[in-house]
Amino acid sequence: MKNRWAETPDNEIDQLVYQSRLVGAEESLVLWGGGNNSVKAHSTDLLGAPIPVMYIKSSGSDMKTIVPKEFPAVRLDYIEPLRSRDGEMSDQEMVDYLARCVVDPSSRRPSIETLLHAFLPARAVLHTHADAILALTNTRGRETTVRECFGDSVITVPYLRPGFRLSRDVADAFASKPDAEGLVLMNHGLITWGDTAREAYEKHVELVSRAEEYLSRGSRESGVGATTPDTRHPTPELLAPAIRGALGAKRSVILEFDGSEDVLRFLARDDAKRITQIGPATPDHLLYTKRYPLFLEAGDDVSKALNDYVERYTAHYKNYPSEFAMLDPHPRVVLVPGAGMWTAGKDARAARIVRDIYRHTMRIIESAQGAGGYETLNDEDAFHAEYWPLELYKLTLLPKEKELAGKVAIVTGAASGIGRACAERFAEEGAHVVVTDVDIALAEEVAKSIVAKHGLRRAIALRLDVSGEDDVERAYAETIAAYGGVDIIVSNAGISSFGSLDVLPAADWDRAFAVNARGHFLVARAALRVMKQQKTGGSIVFNASKNVTAPGKEFGAYSVSKAAEAQLCRIVALEGGEFGIRANMLNPDAIFGGSRFWSDEMRSMRATAYGISSENLPDFYRNRTLLKTEVTADDVAEAALFLAGPRSSKTTGAMVPVDGGVKEAFPR
Repeated sequence: MKNRWAETPDNEIDQLVYQSRLVGAEESLVLWGGGNNSVKAHSTDLLGAPIPVMYIKSSGSDMKTIVPKEFPAVRLDYIEPLRSRDGEMSDQEMVDYLARCVVDPSSRRPSIETLLHAFLPARAVLHTHADAILALTNTRGRETTVRECFGDSVITVPYLRPGFRLSRDVADAFASKPDAEGLVLMNHGLITWGDTAREAYEKHVELVSRAEEYLSRGSRESGVGATTPDTRHPTPELLAPAIRGALGAKRSVILEFDGSEDVLRFLARDDAKRITQIGPATPDHLLYTKRYPLFLEAGDDVSKALNDYVERYTAHYKNYPSEFAMLDPHPRVVLVPGAGMWTAGKDARAARIVRDIYRHTMRIIESAQGAGGYETLNDEDAFHAEYWPLELYKLTLLPKEKELAGKVAIVTGAASGIGRACAERFAEEGAHVVVTDVDIALAEEVAKSIVAKHGLRRAIALRLDVSGEDDVERAYAETIAAYGGVDIIVSNAGISSFGSLDVLPAADWDRAFAVNARGHFLVARAALRVMKQQKTGGSIVFNASKNVTAPGKEFGAYSVSKAAEAQLCRIVALEGGEFGIRANMLNPDAIFGGSRFWSDEMRSMRATAYGISSENLPDFYRNRTLLKTEVTADDVAEAALFLAGPRSSKTTGAMVPVDGGVKEAFPR
C-alpha cells in the first residue's frame, strides 16, 4: 500500500479530515462509513475553563467525504473514569453516557468505538477494516498467522463486539505492551496510534503493506486461483427477473449485477460454494451482506433454493432465543457461477453497498485460503452480531417507506410533458425510474435531475423509439441489467398528426399507428414477459387520450390509433390478471405546459379550427371544461401514480379521465 501523505494541515481537525480522506480513498481499508479515527486535544467548557477533549469520527460518516463538523468533541475528563468502572456497561448505557459527554449537544453522535479511542493514551488513533488484516485474522491459524506475518511487533485482541468490554480489553492489552507498532482485533481490523494523525496513518500503511506482502507470498505458494469455468447457467438477462421476484415476493428490492472478470474468476473456483458458506469477514460486513450468500448452481430452481435458504436462516434464528423478532430471512447476495453476482437492497444505494462489501469479502476469502484456510465467526457470535441491539434500534428510527419504495418504473416519452412529470413524481415516491425518449439528451437531463435530488442510481436515461422492436427489447435488457427487473410501466410516448382524412398522407396514418398503437403493444408485450418471470405482478398505465371517447375532427389518425391503444389496454388487463398484472388507462386533454405535443403548427391548426388566436388556445380549452380549470402534466402524473401504486391494487381495465370535465368525452 502506498503512503499518500503529502501535506500536513495546520490544525488538528484539518489533519483528521486529511487523514480520513486518504484512508477513505483506499477501498481496501474502509467502505461505506466504516473505520474511525480520533485526536485528543484541549478546548473550553461553557464557562471558559480548559477541558481535555477528543475529536472522533461521528457514527456512520464516510471517511472519503468527511468534513470537520463530522468530528464531535467529547469530554475526556468524563470518559476516562469509566476505565476503572466495576462490572459491565450495556451498549445502551454506553450510548446514553456518551450523549452526555459531547461538548456540543447539537453535534452528531460519536462513534460506537469512542471509549476504545479514549482509553488509549496516544493522542492520535486510527482504526480500519483493512482487507489484508481481515484475511490474516480469518484463517484457521488466526494468532499463528498474525505472528508469522508481524512477529511480536503487534498486539492481538480476541474477537468481541464493539462496546465497553472490548474498549477495556484493548486498553489493557496496550498497557501490557505500549511499545507495540499496532493492535490487531481478531475478525475486526487494525488499530494504530501516534502523537499525530500523520504518524498513526504511516504506521497503518506500513503494517497493511507487510500483511499484503505476506498474503501475496501465501497465494503464490498455494496456487490459489485454479478454476473450473461454468457456463451452463442461463444469461443474466433471463436470471435476474426470476432472482428479483423470488427475493422481493414480500418486499420489493433493487438488484445490482456484477459480472466482472474477477467475480467470475472467483465463482469459477472448485471450492467456491464451500468457502462462500463459511461466513462474512467481520460483523460489520454481516450487517450488510447477511451471513451467507445464496449460491445457485446450474439446474437449481431459484424458488426452491431460496426457500431452502430461508429455512436455514430460520433454524439458525431459533437456535438462539432472542427478545427480538426475526429479521428478513432472505439473502442479500446471490452468486451464480458462469453468470456473476447479484446484490439486493431496499434501494440502489443499499444494493451498491452490499456489492462493494461482498467484492471485498471475496478478496479476503481468497487471501485467507492462501494463508492456511478461511475461517470466521462461529454461529453464536454471528447471531449476536446480527441481532446487536444498537443496530436493531437504528431500524426503528427509519422513516416510513414511500408508496413506490423498491419499485422500478419505465416511463416512455419521459423527456418532457406528462412523461417527465410522471418520472419525477414516481421518483418522489421512492421509485427507481428509467427515463426513456427518442431525445436522449433531454432524457439524460431528466435522469440527472432525479439522481441529484434522490441519490445514487435512482434514475437512468435510455434512448427509445417505441415503434422499433429491437429498440424496445434493448431498453428492457438495459433496465434489467441496471435494476434486476421492472414493476411499473407508464406507456406514455405518442405523436400527434392532423389533417382531414381525404388529404391525410398514408405515411402519416402509418406513423401514427406505429407509435400510438404498435409502440404501446411492443412496450406492453415486453413488460408482460418480465413481470411473468418475476411472479410478483405489476402495473401498466397507458396514456390514452380524451380522443378515445371523443375523437377530434381532422384528428383521425391520432384518434383511431389512440382508440387502438385503449383496446390494447383492455386486452392486457384480460391476459395479465391471472398473473397479478394490472392495466389501466388515463384520458388527459389539452396539456400545454412543457409538452412537445403542442407544436406551433399544431397550435395554429387547432386555433384556426376554433376561430381563435393561438395565444388564446389554452383559455379556450380551459373554459370548455365543466370545472373551468387548467389540467397540467402534474395532474396527470398524480393520476398515474394512483393507478401505478398500491392504492389501486384492486383496479384493472379502468379508464380515468383527467380533463377537467369534457362532457363530450364522458365514457359511454
